[in-house]
Amino acid sequence: MAPPLQISLANAEATHALGLQLGQHLEAYSVLLLEGDLGSGKTSLSQGIGAGLGLDAREIASPTFTLIAEYLDGRLPFYHLDLYRLDAPGADQLHLESYWEGEEVEPGVMAIEWPERLTYLPDRYLHIQLHHRGEAREATVTTQGTGWDLALLFPT
Repeated sequence: MAPPLQISLANAEATHALGLQLGQHLEAYSVLLLEGDLGSGKTSLSQGIGAGLGLDAREIASPTFTLIAEYLDGRLPFYHLDLYRLDAPGADQLHLESYWEGEEVEPGVMAIEWPERLTYLPDRYLHIQLHHRGEAREATVTTQGTGWDLALLFPT
């Protein structure tokens, strides 16, 4: 595992721009675990990822009540999940492995908000922890599994 990468983000626009950059370079079977308090930028980052995949970012909202939003018109399918309202057993009942393994859905990019609700994770993922102090934010990025090119995803 590579050492954690720290990224300073000045505001919500910078968080969106980071997501845009990610979305332009992510490949099918990419799973992103987006962790952070309310208001830390998880949805802004997800909107940027969607834009980087060729979607209209204005159509991407946190799926707090629907749990899973599927956007299929981009370069790759984008599956956006929000597990905030669930406990661990409820999150497990979603059988999310069908998404990250591409068994029942077309392989794409999967962004999971509130992944700490899960009791099991895929073998390969990008974990982005977002912290905020007012408008400014910081992202801590770690990887699990092989094949992540952080220099491509996060050029300096």
